[in-house]
Amino acid sequence: MAIGGEAAALVVGLGAGDDNIILNPEFDSGLDNWTGNGCKIELHDSLDDGKVLPANGKYFVAATGRTDTWNGVQQDVTSRMQRKLLYEATATVRLHAGGGGGVSGCQVRATLGVQTADGRQQYHGVGKAQVSDKEWVQLQGKILLNSTVAKASIYIEGPPAGVDVLLDSLVVKHAQKATPAPAPDFENLEYGANIIQNSNLDDGLKGWFPLGPCTLSVHGGGPRVLPPMAQESLSLDDEPLNGKHIHVTNRTQTWMGPAQVVTDKLTPYATYQVSAWVRVAGAGGGQPLQQPQNINVAVSVDSQWVNGGQVLARDERWYEVGGAFRVESKPASRVMVYVQGPDAGVDLMVAGLQVFPVDRKARVKHLKRLTDKVRKRDVVLKVTGGDGAAAAAGDDASSGVEVRVRQVSNSFPLGACIMRTNMDNEDYVDFFTKNFNWAVFGNELKWYWTEPQRGQVSYSDADDLLRLCSDHGMCVRGHCIFWEVENTVQQWVKTLSTDDLSAAVTSRLNGLLTRYKGKFRHYDVNNEMLHGSFYQDKLGKDIRAAMFKTAGELDPDALLFVNDYNVESMCDVRATPEAYIDQIVGLQEQGAPVGGVGLQGHVSNPVGPVIRSVLDRLAVLGLPIWFTEVDVSSANEHVRADDLEVMLREAYAHPAVEGVMLWGFWELFMSRDDAHLVDAEGEVNEAGKRLLQLKREWLTRAHGHADDNGEFKFRGHHGEYHVEVTTAAGKVSQTFTVDKDDAPLVLNIKV
Repeated sequence: MAIGGEAAALVVGLGAGDDNIILNPEFDSGLDNWTGNGCKIELHDSLDDGKVLPANGKYFVAATGRTDTWNGVQQDVTSRMQRKLLYEATATVRLHAGGGGGVSGCQVRATLGVQTADGRQQYHGVGKAQVSDKEWVQLQGKILLNSTVAKASIYIEGPPAGVDVLLDSLVVKHAQKATPAPAPDFENLEYGANIIQNSNLDDGLKGWFPLGPCTLSVHGGGPRVLPPMAQESLSLDDEPLNGKHIHVTNRTQTWMGPAQVVTDKLTPYATYQVSAWVRVAGAGGGQPLQQPQNINVAVSVDSQWVNGGQVLARDERWYEVGGAFRVESKPASRVMVYVQGPDAGVDLMVAGLQVFPVDRKARVKHLKRLTDKVRKRDVVLKVTGGDGAAAAAGDDASSGVEVRVRQVSNSFPLGACIMRTNMDNEDYVDFFTKNFNWAVFGNELKWYWTEPQRGQVSYSDADDLLRLCSDHGMCVRGHCIFWEVENTVQQWVKTLSTDDLSAAVTSRLNGLLTRYKGKFRHYDVNNEMLHGSFYQDKLGKDIRAAMFKTAGELDPDALLFVNDYNVESMCDVRATPEAYIDQIVGLQEQGAPVGGVGLQGHVSNPVGPVIRSVLDRLAVLGLPIWFTEVDVSSANEHVRADDLEVMLREAYAHPAVEGVMLWGFWELFMSRDDAHLVDAEGEVNEAGKRLLQLKREWLTRAHGHADDNGEFKFRGHHGEYHVEVTTAAGKVSQTFTVDKDDAPLVLNIKV
């Protein structure tokens, strides 16, 4: 829907106070300042013989005669909304059956529609809520206007055609900055202490109880060492277990298993690692397994399920299950840890269950040592005179050859997701271009964006973003050519016959990769193939390899990636490292030129040894691994910063990882709440500061004097450098590059 009307200049300076920028917000002046967006609007003081009354004032408005989902009541806010200023919106809404009868609940949305100064139409979601005809509901959200606009309107939309949308009031005010919460107090936290009582079962089943009417018993014959991921976190080598395990029988539901209550043992915001040995067997140990079994360490927090780790048991061996969880507020009732998952009738065995708070700072020292090996190189600067002889060192340090080395940039790819609307915000672009060297587009290259309707192809948004990146010398990942998950496939594609779908896939490949040949360094060819199978179901098992082959032929210089989520977290049996390896090897056996492994990295409560264990397993493929969509989420900025640091340090310290992309960094332009590094108005928060701190740490500086042989030695991060050499005769400066190599880099500098 296009927003019409004459262009009007945006008045800068209004809307920055506490006043509501919505005029006549409760309809005390009738319908003044309000219009219908593709429909009629009516003023009411009641409906249905008084059954529907205003929630706040004397009146409400009904949007009637709606023939499309975007129809609703709207108000022009062009002259009252200031760009780059964050607003909070609250709408009180309800549904009503236009022709009588009832209305089932559905989603209602508040949307900001703008026409930019250069004529582009943009639509920004403000907030959404599930609404019915039973009661008034508050819909809340935030708005940030990046662009200079000719026209801006806020409207209420969403329900199907024929359903009336009622609006009782709308308030849009400048959002007040909340004071960030302090860092959590972990002073009394005992890191590494297992909160599971009687984990080794020396006291029989003390502390344990069966969840549901299953039977617990203690047996021998279990593992005698802690699982490897726990050993690494606890810095224990071959810590012995006693071989005892819990054997669970008579399971009649998947959720039945051994459990413990740990309510009083948890510290809010602490990250708890979960580790155990688990095993399954046929009922009574006498029946063979019929299929692989999901085993899950679950955490019930006030009856809400939290995933503590999962593993898929394919046979009757012992398996390591690992994961992590965090509770960010004091539980209202109880927290219970339990092991569950296998089919009813399948016996479950558990040994050495560990749940302990992780000391993240202790691991940093270890990661710094690994980083020194993986991301640095020895450098020898040989300072010589004009005759080629070594420059004299001098009798003392002050009279010798002084050398100052400063790293200008780190060559490790660190990028971020950007979107077309972000380009209009100079502050956003400034942070992006100063702090990242790679980019990926959030939506603008996806098929549903470039061809939302059959034959209506537009690459204008992608072209604009690519131009921005090119102007700043940034490399770009192409995300994505196809997306295998069905609910991401546009409707017109779903309705195609097999032959027409095959032709459309070919057209998409040819159109995209021919247009951008040589422009994108990577392509995610068919996104999330561990979690979806739309194209494979429609076009057969060979289509995935065919997509890779065709893409490789059309743009042979681009690395072609698989890309999926949850693999790095050990929390999803569909996305285990082993399943990913099997998929990649299967594609390669079909001739697919798979060039890289994408781990999305939408993680919660990351724990270093869990992340590294996955990276180690995937590294056997010999392919570059990239974290392609990293974001972390916590309401506490300090905890969010710690989470981000875990991900970045683990990636930077692992030799198989060749790049990290953040899935955004600016408030309101993230896929998850409480994940941003910079607030909507440009203030860098604790997580953003941690990113900048790590970037500074990963730049090398060195200062000293050349030795008697005219040599100055240091070990530095890979990247671009500037060196300044000072002698009695004057100064000489030079730039150089430290590439990845095991042999020292020897650089001759003449003075």
